[in-house]
Amino acid sequence: MMADEPLDVVGIGNAIVDVLAHADDDFLTRHRLTKGAMTLIDAERAEQLYSVMGPGVECSGGSAGNTMAGIASLGGRGAYIGKVRDDQLGQVFRHDIRAAGVAFDTPPASSGPPTARCLILITPDAQRTMNTYLGACVDLGPEDIDPMVIGGAQVTYLEGYLWDPPRAKEAFRKAAALAHAAGRKVALSLSDPFCVDRHRREFRDLVKSHVDILFANEAEILSLYQVDDIDHAVAAVRTECELTALTRSGKGSLVVQAATVEPVAAEPIARVLDTTGAGDLYASGFLYGYTRRLPAAQCGRLGSIAAAEVISHFGARPATPLKDLLARTPGNARAASGAPM
Repeated sequence: MMADEPLDVVGIGNAIVDVLAHADDDFLTRHRLTKGAMTLIDAERAEQLYSVMGPGVECSGGSAGNTMAGIASLGGRGAYIGKVRDDQLGQVFRHDIRAAGVAFDTPPASSGPPTARCLILITPDAQRTMNTYLGACVDLGPEDIDPMVIGGAQVTYLEGYLWDPPRAKEAFRKAAALAHAAGRKVALSLSDPFCVDRHRREFRDLVKSHVDILFANEAEILSLYQVDDIDHAVAAVRTECELTALTRSGKGSLVVQAATVEPVAAEPIARVLDTTGAGDLYASGFLYGYTRRLPAAQCGRLGSIAAAEVISHFGARPATPLKDLLARTPGNARAASGAPM
């Protein structure tokens, strides 16, 4: 894809190399790991844990990176902004995301921490336990935000995981301002309940003041509004955000707008093997449909199809070209054509 071609989505997030390995519950207990959670770790803990993990598969990852790879797999046009170091894992990240069809031109850091990595343990029940060393990610700043890229994308997609470093917050706010100044949309993924717990006030402000499209799972949205049931969360978010997609695992998702709440069924699959990337790929399908002006419920269905594909195999990126999958799914021929509606 040429850099000057119009973009569907530009994603901004933590540029992370995923290292995925199988483990059992005893392994998690021995190494004091909280099953199903994402834990930030330092360089020493990353080295210690990597040394005791089983055989692993390395690939470029990060939540927004996975979403952008999914959009490219659907036939969409995307770009990615994230910080890596000029080291071996940085080269892995750059190669993988470009090979997936996503433009990635953020200059690598020549000094400072190494490229980030996420050590992911997959248990037999398909739960993923993530241990993330952020490394060079924390160096992303407003100078890495290219106004031409942001202004040329229909949607700028922000990854909640990146909200910790102060300079990354500046980068997010700059990107959102540039997108809205160009008449574009801004999307945010809440990423993880721990992110919401840490940044609830700031996330609430983002949702009300800067975000047009919100992605969250049930735990995240309940935490954001500090309520106990999904109906109260829906009632709150529909007054604050133009469009919200709430994923609910096997219950499917809810697509929420000011006047409507539309349930979308989960796509049936034979067996769940690895839930890594499910929310990321749901966002891929949803945003692909959105940038083709499909109805909101149809966007949700495309999200369900993309999520179902990624949880049916090991790893957080599509193993089957999603464009081909759409073409084989009844009712999606127009979406699979790739042309805006």
